[in-house]
Amino acid sequence: MVTKPDNTQKSTAPLNEDELQDLVASADTGARDPAGTAGYIIAGVALCWSLFQLYIASPLPFMLSSATGLSLVFNSAQSRAIHLAFGLFLAFMAFPALSSSPRDRIPVSDWVLAILAACCALYIFVFYHALAQRPGLPITQDLVVAGIGMVLLLEAARRALGPPLAIVAIVFLAYVFFGSSALLPDVIRWGGASFGRAMEQMWLSPNGVFGVALGVSSAFVFLFVLFGSMLDRAGAGNFFIKLAFALLGHLRGGPAKAAVLASMMTGLISGSSIANVVTTGTFTVPLMKRVGFSPEKAGSVEVASSVNGQIMPPVMGAAAFLMVEYVGIPYLQVIKHAFLPAVVSYIALLYLVHLEAVKNDLPVLEKRETHPAMIALMRSGIVIASIVILLGAIYYAINFIKFVLPGLSGPVLMLALLVSYLALIWYASKSPDLELDDPNAPVVELPIAREVIRTGLHYLLPLFVLVWSLMVERKSPGLSAFYAVLLLIVIIVTQKPLKALFRGLQSAEQRAAFKEGFDDLVVGLILGARNMIGIACATAAAGIIVGTVTLTGIGQVMAEFVELLSGGNIFLILVFTALISLVLGMGLPTTANYIVVSSLMAPVIVELGAANGVLIPLIAAHMFVFYFGIMADVTPPVGLASFAAAAVSGGDPIKTGFTAFFYSLRTVLLPFIFVFNTDLLLIDVSWFEAVWVTLQATVAMLIFAAATQGFFMARNRWWESIALLLVTFMLLRPGFFLDLVQPPYITTEPAKIFEAVAEEPDDAEIRFTIRGPNFDDPDQMDERTMAFNLGAAGETGEARFEAATGLVAQIDGEQVLLEEPFDMNSLAGKTLSSLDFYADEPVRITAVEVSNEGRMPREIFYLPAALLLVLVMFFQRRRGGTLAGNPKAGAPRSAEA
Repeated sequence: MVTKPDNTQKSTAPLNEDELQDLVASADTGARDPAGTAGYIIAGVALCWSLFQLYIASPLPFMLSSATGLSLVFNSAQSRAIHLAFGLFLAFMAFPALSSSPRDRIPVSDWVLAILAACCALYIFVFYHALAQRPGLPITQDLVVAGIGMVLLLEAARRALGPPLAIVAIVFLAYVFFGSSALLPDVIRWGGASFGRAMEQMWLSPNGVFGVALGVSSAFVFLFVLFGSMLDRAGAGNFFIKLAFALLGHLRGGPAKAAVLASMMTGLISGSSIANVVTTGTFTVPLMKRVGFSPEKAGSVEVASSVNGQIMPPVMGAAAFLMVEYVGIPYLQVIKHAFLPAVVSYIALLYLVHLEAVKNDLPVLEKRETHPAMIALMRSGIVIASIVILLGAIYYAINFIKFVLPGLSGPVLMLALLVSYLALIWYASKSPDLELDDPNAPVVELPIAREVIRTGLHYLLPLFVLVWSLMVERKSPGLSAFYAVLLLIVIIVTQKPLKALFRGLQSAEQRAAFKEGFDDLVVGLILGARNMIGIACATAAAGIIVGTVTLTGIGQVMAEFVELLSGGNIFLILVFTALISLVLGMGLPTTANYIVVSSLMAPVIVELGAANGVLIPLIAAHMFVFYFGIMADVTPPVGLASFAAAAVSGGDPIKTGFTAFFYSLRTVLLPFIFVFNTDLLLIDVSWFEAVWVTLQATVAMLIFAAATQGFFMARNRWWESIALLLVTFMLLRPGFFLDLVQPPYITTEPAKIFEAVAEEPDDAEIRFTIRGPNFDDPDQMDERTMAFNLGAAGETGEARFEAATGLVAQIDGEQVLLEEPFDMNSLAGKTLSSLDFYADEPVRITAVEVSNEGRMPREIFYLPAALLLVLVMFFQRRRGGTLAGNPKAGAPRSAEA
């Protein structure tokens, strides 16, 4: 039993359960919940939305069309229109116009706006063929509907997401109409567009509101949000929380560690930071306060762990699905690239809260069962080995069935899945169902892991189906989520009556359990749809920004502007991008933030990097934007997750936000590292290299946590924190130090450019320095250093050069002359657009740099990093420090400050 310490810090009273649910509703599902007919209409429309999304994701439309001869298959434009119609209707119905607007009834004006907004969206569906026959030639009716639809979309976005997104969209629209104004600087001025041209771009074509972002929301995001809502409704959320406390609750700072693990597991199925904070924080935050965490620190731990749930595969935030379309890679690849940074970040957060607990010498919660350390270690090893063996056996068994029974493998595997489910439900029925504990109770008993596990193993089956379909069968994200949701429907409806049956209850109780399961299914489908209202509005409204970028060419202007500010320094370009993400993140939700910043800045990072001699993969640029986008829910003064955590803890929201940002520094550091060290994104690495990179990155982030916390084995002295930061940098970015010792490139004669290109291996990088007269001032000579990936080897040097660069080069004695790029939208065309290729002085390549293959391995710098770490450990050990941490180890008074 742990007594609650006297906390004299000023704090407000935590919100009760109803107020917390109202907070989540205000942010995610809509604060309005009227009774009577209006309530049934909202629930009915939300239910129809979920059923519609399941219909278009299933093979059913094709089967019905084949059987009936009717056209029951919706194309992407039609499904997007219906998707947005549902979202707009529910936005006006579920979200009040103002804080003073009624919540228990729906005003007549909102009924009118909801129906009108839905009709404007459905206009694209109803008149799809007519619009396709007059592209670029809208009639008056088209323009009237588009104009009304745009206004209502902005109002729906304001209600569901707050004013910032609507304001940003209005600013971009103003730029479309008034871009030729003399009030604008010359650098961003453009010709402007008429109302008809703007509405054609924004509403009547797939380049604006009904663009890629809304398509991803309709095809992928909805099903994953529905999957998370239904899995939580089935009871998986409580199962994960209990399991986390059973595994980690007894350790030093156990409630905080359990909060991290519970949020990570909840993040597996949820893409909402706020819902994650409230779901897990309701139980974890009071227990963290009980063992000595201040309200602000308790809330900050919950925020830091919940926000990272958006980067945790397999169910990431909605922005991850947008990345699939924007980068043009399968979702499986996104999962692969996101996996290591997410796992390392969570491990580092676990260590960070451990150091926080040790540094403050916090007490522990008592464990109901204890075992000697060696026995506990052996038991853990046996459990982990058993899980690995079981997964391997399942993998080979499924492949064996598919090999032996290729025509019947589907039904056989479905039968095996059903038998497994029945067996796990029978096993779960032997234990009482998990109940929500009261974290404010005088005595808290930690659950026993094996008792918790046996009650919820069947919850892992939908996750298994999802991961198997995505990663082994390589099915699309939408189809994978559809299969997982189908299994969840079976589980929700049948788990309670089956448990009643296996427990020998009466038939009346079994019927009641079945009805309860059916009610849970309906509620899960409704909540899934209501959770999508904000995302549908966000992706549609953000389409205005994307449409503006496409129509006006502001993206190229941004590239020139950022390059002017940064002087071509790629690190400064990344800093500017991060600052833009953080500033926009103060008002925009994560998804909208990602769409806006990735549309404007991700191509800029790649283009300016290559234009200044640094090749950055497009996925790395988008992951960079994604990571800083999720900080939108943390950063004050409008970090919604921080406000939610403060409401749970009773702490100060602004202080909670700043503390959570400090705890999330590892999330700030990682993007800067993996842009330059793409091994962290598992790009072009073998299995052995992946394991090595994982170990190295984990150690580095643990050391970074110790440096930022000012505590390692004992309290750090100032130079020890600096040394630990240096060790972190050496481990994560050893190439930086190697470049200082040995150049990454060696220079070859320009006249031998084709020979050098031909000799380079597959996917080699090469850099050229290009010099030529300025287009506006031919007397001024400009110079650019560009980097290119040469792709596959095998062709002649000249052909390989032209294919990689888009440039045509001619060797004239000792000089290499360049012709004007044929494609002015290519990287070379954009970068060299300021050069005059027809002046008296030719544009030529003055230097050719190829990779220095003779350099020593960059891992050599792990040695000084290890020596520096050992030195810090030696001095802290002399002061009484231990690997577990010793808060009482001697330290000068100044070091403690």
